[in-house]
Amino acid sequence: YNYVLTIHDIIYMGETSFKIMLILFNIIFVAFVAGIVLFIFQYRIKKKEHNKQLQYKDETHKKELLKTQMEIQTNTMTHIGQEIHDSVGQKLTLASLYLKQLPIADFDQLQGNSIQSINEIIDDSLEELREISKSLTNNNIQNNDIISLIEQLCARINNLNKCSINFEYNKKVYLDTNATKTVIFRIIQEFVQNSIKHSKCDLITINLDQNENNIVLSLKDNGIGFNINTSIEKGIGLKNFRKRAELIKAKLEYTSEIEKGTQLTLELVNYES
Repeated sequence: YNYVLTIHDIIYMGETSFKIMLILFNIIFVAFVAGIVLFIFQYRIKKKEHNKQLQYKDETHKKELLKTQMEIQTNTMTHIGQEIHDSVGQKLTLASLYLKQLPIADFDQLQGNSIQSINEIIDDSLEELREISKSLTNNNIQNNDIISLIEQLCARINNLNKCSINFEYNKKVYLDTNATKTVIFRIIQEFVQNSIKHSKCDLITINLDQNENNIVLSLKDNGIGFNINTSIEKGIGLKNFRKRAELIKAKLEYTSEIEKGTQLTLELVNYES
């Protein structure tokens, strides 16, 4: 009797085996799902690290490219500055000497003050050419900090008595990256030149500030302004500013209103020297 399995025993053993198999299946299924989750997690970590490496390489490549562009630009400017000095400057100097040596009597159809005005124009042109040539050919940008560069520019413009420049800065801004310093200074130069040439302004304000790692440059003139949506400045001047800003990954805002002047704001966020 002890060795005879009843139907009840067989059914009980079958249920037990089924439960065991079900438990094993659940364990295997859970382990399989956990393995997939772990694989996906590790894949995402590796993908994130890979993307960081790609981003780092891309940033490094862009920095090297910017450095190369700045070197090419510097070499080009040096060549242009030398040409200005050797060619145009010498010709204007020669013209000035000839004009000053001619007697007033030889100019029956001209008044003496007209000749004097011509002399002054040539002398002013020579002075501006010397300053331009000097700024292009020497290592002024590399050898000076951004504050000194702007102060030199302001002093030079103020001495010409064409327009007044007011330079304000709340703290010492330090840029040890020559490429970034060059781009910022060239933007300031171009804005000042455009304002003097086109806006008929008598005051230009430059403000440079640094808040933690954020550097903000503000340029403003009190000139006649223009319609930025229709003016040629939108196609040429603004394009030049944006192109320079993109080189150093800076945010640029450029606005102008009729009879209210023009303003440019450049912001470097999280700047790392």
